Amino acid sequence: MASRLSAYALKLLLQPNDAKEHPHISVIHGVSITPFDAAAILIVLAAILGFINNRFLHLPQSIGLTVMGAVASLLVVGIDRLLPGGNLSRDVARFLDGIDFHRTLMDGMLSFLLFAGALHVDWREMHRGRWAVIVLSTVGVLLSTILIGCSFHLLTGVMDHPVPLLWSLVFGALISPTDPVAVLDILKRTDVTPTLEATVAGESLFNDGVGVVVFAILFAAAAGSEAFSIADASVLFLQEAGGGVVLGLLVGWIAVQAMSRIDEYKVEVMISLAVVMGGYALANKVGVSGPVAMAVAGLLIGNHGVAHAMSATTRDYLLKFWSVIDDLLNALLFLLIGLEVVTIPSEVSLIVIGAAAIPLVLLARAVSVLVPLVAVKPFLSLGRMAPATLIWGGMRGGISVALALSLPHSQARDIALTATYLVVLFSVIVQGGSIERVLAVISRRAQHRNRR
Repeated sequence: MASRLSAYALKLLLQPNDAKEHPHISVIHGVSITPFDAAAILIVLAAILGFINNRFLHLPQSIGLTVMGAVASLLVVGIDRLLPGGNLSRDVARFLDGIDFHRTLMDGMLSFLLFAGALHVDWREMHRGRWAVIVLSTVGVLLSTILIGCSFHLLTGVMDHPVPLLWSLVFGALISPTDPVAVLDILKRTDVTPTLEATVAGESLFNDGVGVVVFAILFAAAAGSEAFSIADASVLFLQEAGGGVVLGLLVGWIAVQAMSRIDEYKVEVMISLAVVMGGYALANKVGVSGPVAMAVAGLLIGNHGVAHAMSATTRDYLLKFWSVIDDLLNALLFLLIGLEVVTIPSEVSLIVIGAAAIPLVLLARAVSVLVPLVAVKPFLSLGRMAPATLIWGGMRGGISVALALSLPHSQARDIALTATYLVVLFSVIVQGGSIERVLAVISRRAQHRNRR
C-alpha cells in the first residue's frame, strides 16, 4: 500500500498543472519525457546514489545525495567545456526545468514533508519552548530578512553589481527561514535535550511558513504589483499565518475525530493523506499559509491523535508509513538540490558575491537567534547548547532554492539565485556535516567547566 501511494504521490508532484494540455514535460534529442519518466529517473538516481553513499561514503543521506548530485552536475558542466559543441548540461537543465523545482516543492512535496516532520515532534517539549519558537519564527525571521537584505544591497553595490534594496530584501526573506527538512534530518543525529530539540524543530517548521509570507509581501512590492505598506503587510501576514494555524487545527481535529471512531489502519492512513493533500490544496484556495497549516495539523495528529485516537497497530502503521514518505521525498529533494547546480550562472563575479553572502547569512542568523534568546530568557532558558544548535544547525535547503527559482528573469535573479545555491550548499554540506562534532566539542567543554 505504501509503495503504491508513494508512486502515485510522486507522479502528482512532478506533473505540471497543465499536464493535460502538455503531457510531456520536456523533449531531449527528440525523446519525450513524461511526468512518470521524470519520477522514474529521479527514483533510480536516488536509489543508486543512496546505495553508493550507504555502502562506501557513509555520509548522512541528505549530505551524501546533495554532494553526489552537485558533483554529477559539475562533471556535466566540465564535460561540456572540454568537448566542443557539447550540450549535455543544456539537456540536464531542460530536464530540470521540465520538473519545475519550485512547483514540485511548493505545490506538493512541502505539504508531505512538513506534515511528516511535525508528526514526530513532541508537543509537550515544544510547549515548554513555545516562547522561543514563537519569537524565533516571527521576530527572528523579520530581523534576519532586514539584516541580510541591507547587507546584501551594500555587498552587491561594492561588487559593482548593485541589486535594488527591495530585491535585496526579497533575497533576505527567501534565505532567512531554516529548512525543516534539513534541520529535522540533522537533529536525528545530535545529542541535545528534548526541549531544545523540540524548540529547534518547532522553529524550523513554522519559520518557513512565515518566511514564505514575508517573501510574498516583499516580492509583490519589489515587482511593483502592490504598493508596500507596513499596515497592509501586517494584516496580510496575520491573515496568512493566523489563518494557517486555524485551518491546521480544524483539519487536524476533524481527522482525529474520524480516527477515534474507527479502528482500521488502512482507512486511518488514508485520512492522514486526505489531511495533507486536501488541507494543503484548501489552504492555497482560501489564501492562508499551507506550510503553517500542515505543521499544525501534523503536531495535532502526531500528539493528540497518536495518544488518544489510534490503536497500537494503527499507530505503528501510520508512523512507519509517514517515515517512508519522509525518507523518500527527502532523498529526492536533496538530490534535486545537488542537480540544480547545473543551472547556476557561471560568471565569476556572481560566484564571488554568492560566496561573500555566506558569512553575511551566518552573521544575520547569529543576531536573529541571540536577540530572541535574550528576550525570552526571563521565561525560558534552553541551556548553553542552544545558541550553537540554533545558529550552526539552522540550515537552509529546498525552500530557499524554490523561492529563488520563482523570481523573474533579470540580473537581480541571477545574483540572488547564485547566492542562494552557494549558501544552501555550504549549509547542507559544511554545517550539516560538522554540526555533530561542533555540538560534541561544546558539550565536552561545558562538562569540563562544570567539573572545575
